Amino acid sequence: MAPITYDIEIPSPVPAAKMYKAVVLDADTLIPKIMPQAIKNVEILEGDGGVGTVKLIHFGEGSQYKSVKHRVDALDTENLTHSYSIVEGDALMGGLESITYHVKIVPTEDGGCICKNRSIYHAKDGFELSEEKIKEGKEKAMQMFKAIEAYLHANPDA
Repeated sequence: MAPITYDIEIPSPVPAAKMYKAVVLDADTLIPKIMPQAIKNVEILEGDGGVGTVKLIHFGEGSQYKSVKHRVDALDTENLTHSYSIVEGDALMGGLESITYHVKIVPTEDGGCICKNRSIYHAKDGFELSEEKIKEGKEKAMQMFKAIEAYLHANPDA
């Protein structure tokens, strides 16, 4: 079955390097701190945080899922890009092989940035991923990004 791909772009007044640090490099500790209902904690199972690292993400009480295994596929701090895949867990809904995410933080002329996120769903044969589930995923990504943005505004030295 052909992968299902969608893109979202989220503008922000936060400088690109600061947003990249928060969204990518500090996410494992920052998101559980500011959104514990979404992510309870993150455990590194293999690796040092770089490419090839496998993490176990435990979702918070507010989530419909319990946990996922997440693999870092690429990490480029110079170009502000990050790719990772969900390779195991109940968020795959029994019908997905994996979900791959490509994140790029692009600086804007006004000193802010645009977060570009491409999600690629790799479905098993015969599995139909509903538009509703895709929309739900987009909304959760937007909420998380905006929560990080709000945290950075409230804590300019973070």
